[in-house]
Amino acid sequence: MTSRVKDKDAEMTFFQHLDELRGRIIKSFLAIFICAIPAIYFVDDIINKILLRPIENVNVPLQVLTPYGIVVLYMEVILITSLIISMPIILLQIWKFVAPGLKQNERKYIWWIVFFTTLCFFSGIVFSYYIILPTSLQFFAGFGTEKIKLNIALDKYISFVMTMVFVCGLLFELPMVSYFLSKLGIITPAFLRHYRRHSIVTIFVISAFVTPSPDALTQSLLAAPIIILYEVSILISAFVHRNNEKLKI
Repeated sequence: MTSRVKDKDAEMTFFQHLDELRGRIIKSFLAIFICAIPAIYFVDDIINKILLRPIENVNVPLQVLTPYGIVVLYMEVILITSLIISMPIILLQIWKFVAPGLKQNERKYIWWIVFFTTLCFFSGIVFSYYIILPTSLQFFAGFGTEKIKLNIALDKYISFVMTMVFVCGLLFELPMVSYFLSKLGIITPAFLRHYRRHSIVTIFVISAFVTPSPDALTQSLLAAPIIILYEVSILISAFVHRNNEKLKI
């Protein structure tokens, strides 16, 4: 019978786990704070050269409707940009926290796990920025009449863009979440296959909430890759499940 290798990390008490969690949270907030420095310095370039670029092609005028709109806009851009930049460090802290639950020979792959988790996150951001956003904005620009002109509040637009890319980045973490839950034995490939249809419906519901556009095309643009990632998650869960079964023999 093969047993899991135990060490002092695997024998931590409840309060030691709480102290470890506190330390990881502090390091994550420190990373966000440090990443806020370049975000503050480049905030004008982030807004003008990145966030405003998708809407330049649809020729929709932007406006500020409140005196404090610009201030709130800048604060939101700095905060979410800091979160995005610091995400690799945050993900590292998360996986470092769960590392004691991994086997000794699996902990050496922690950097690869962080790499692929980060890759999934930024892939979601890139997909949202270059695919979903332009399609959604083109759809919005098609509305309006001679008496009703489409004008977009700048702060609302920036909030929409930042929320969209960040949420899409999180949704693309599905394969790594599947890996972690499979390692803990919470989910199995049979469970994922059994609830495949339910999951597809749920994915389309989430896509309807995340995407601002009511048209099926935009929602499908987000739902399709998530469904593919769900199928990948089943393969990952099956791989983890096979390894767990071998260790029980």
